Amino acid sequence: MNETILQKLAKPMLLAAPIIWGTSFVVMKHSLDSFTPLYLLAFRFTAAALVLGLVFWKSWRHLDRGYLMGGLATGTLLFLAYAFQTFGLEGTTSGKNAFLTAVYCVIVPFLNWVVSRKRPDGWNVLAAVACVAGIGLVSLSGEGGNLTMGLGDALTLVCGFFFAAHIVVVNRYAQGRDIFLLTTLQFAFFALWSWVGAVLFREPFPTDLSGGALFGLAYLVIFASCGGLLFQNIGQKYTAPATAAVLLSLEAPFGVLSSILVGEEELNPAMVVGFGLIFLAVICSETKFAFLRPKKGVDNPASDAYNDTQANTLQTCDEEK
Repeated sequence: MNETILQKLAKPMLLAAPIIWGTSFVVMKHSLDSFTPLYLLAFRFTAAALVLGLVFWKSWRHLDRGYLMGGLATGTLLFLAYAFQTFGLEGTTSGKNAFLTAVYCVIVPFLNWVVSRKRPDGWNVLAAVACVAGIGLVSLSGEGGNLTMGLGDALTLVCGFFFAAHIVVVNRYAQGRDIFLLTTLQFAFFALWSWVGAVLFREPFPTDLSGGALFGLAYLVIFASCGGLLFQNIGQKYTAPATAAVLLSLEAPFGVLSSILVGEEELNPAMVVGFGLIFLAVICSETKFAFLRPKKGVDNPASDAYNDTQANTLQTCDEEK
């Protein structure tokens, strides 16, 4: 696909990805009635790797050691993030799980500083903090503000670190590489670790699958994986990690919003304030509120045209002399 087109679609894709993931929470929840967590991930990412590998089969000609290392690194980090998030969810509430996971958008600017030696922009850090605060209001408003730390919460925090590391590493390996092949290999290694984990933890193999369970799996494969995660990787290739982290963290509020739309949760004032903070965080990350500050040293096109005309007039006069 044309690089110019992908670059223009980068930010919209980073916004579309969390919308897709947020709406897939309900599907994921019902799918776990038929699959154990690791087998669900194994089937989901095996199918996703096969789909992308077949659709973008021409990309395989680029395969080399760099792609394999990139796929191994990104796939392993993403698997660890999902695994710790899943096990953490067993020991905490869904709201706290979503909130603590979103802490990765604060970690990313500093982790990227360590890896790339690029000092974080103060506006990006401010946006990340505001985003986490907003997600906290949205996710914890139904939890009574309970922030006591348990084992499940600690595991979720570890998951947030792995999500942050995944974002930084994807940004590194995506540069100059075919993003479709890299994503296919990421899914393949993710699936491999899921199969290994399912066997090691002796999870029961799913045998009695209903049509609804298969439909849910297909939705997760096509939309949440081949759609959302591919969008994330494409978007990150052309976007700074700190900005990408803020946009991707919108998964939690979109998940709550989808729950409100299907009647599982009710909107309350804390959620409204939280959504407002998240909106301001995105604006801060994208514009740094430049539109509120007086412009200094900005060229005025009309003035430039006038000055050019004056210069040409003076030059003509000099030539006539």
